[in-house]
Amino acid sequence: MTASAHRIEPAQRVSFAVQSNDLADLARIYEHGVSLCLIHRQPEEPLRRFVIELLRSPIEIELAEEIRFEHFDFGSLLPECKHISGHDDWWRDVARLTGAYCDLFESGRAGLRLRTLARPMCPRFHVDHVPARLVCTYGGVGTQWLPDDCVDRTKLGPGAQGLPDEESGLILDETAIHAMPPYAVGLMKGGKWEGNKGHGLVHRSPKPTPAEPRRLLLTLDLL
Repeated sequence: MTASAHRIEPAQRVSFAVQSNDLADLARIYEHGVSLCLIHRQPEEPLRRFVIELLRSPIEIELAEEIRFEHFDFGSLLPECKHISGHDDWWRDVARLTGAYCDLFESGRAGLRLRTLARPMCPRFHVDHVPARLVCTYGGVGTQWLPDDCVDRTKLGPGAQGLPDEESGLILDETAIHAMPPYAVGLMKGGKWEGNKGHGLVHRSPKPTPAEPRRLLLTLDLL
């Protein structure tokens, strides 16, 4: 399926998001002005059931590894969850996303992190100080982000003067806060992308809900 671009059209547009159902459209992150490639996905039932059972269990995940893609055994991920049906489907999906990320940036290595989260990890809107980060929320509430024309970047960090995002003036239109759907793949341009200083995607961790109290988050970074 071809990509559809949701373009932001203020007088001084800086960047926009590309949304698609095709994982190949992650490559559009190289386009000037693109700050986010968001690939929507519908999980197969075995993968979905695995995530549901993991998040219902008391298992807590906190894993960070520097991996070499060609030599890493993805089947070794989360050995404490191997008894849950669908584990193989899940790690194969992680391998697929990691392979796509490494191919995109012509790198055989990546920083892989997996966490179960019951509270926001980064609750304030911010920009990552990395070139590009891939995020995928397996189940639960997905990462929130703001389009460029709905954020006052002078209110990021110290500019907020300690006020919450909703009170600092950072959010120019609260109805424009977007959430990445579960299982969607978000490739976010950060502040260290060459030529992108000051224009990385503004995003934050979501608050859990009674219906979705936990999430399993995958992030991939360049090494």
